[in-house]
Amino acid sequence: MDMNRVKQIVSSPADITVHYHGVSVWIDSYDEKNNTATIHMRDGHLNEKREVSVEELQEV
Repeated sequence: MDMNRVKQIVSSPADITVHYHGVSVWIDSYDEKNNTATIHMRDGHLNEKREVSVEELQEV
C-alpha cells in the first residue's frame, strides 16, 4: 500500500479492511516522514499497537 491510500483510509468513515501479513488490522495513525503506520489488530488485542511500514499493509 502507499501513503496516499493510508491517509484516505484513516480519514474515511467507511470500514475498509486492511491486512498486515494476513491479519486484519486497524490503522490508528501514520508518519509520512518515515513512511510508517501505527496499527492494532482487529481480533481483540486492542492494546497491542505496532509501527509498521505502509508497504507491508494490504487492502482487502
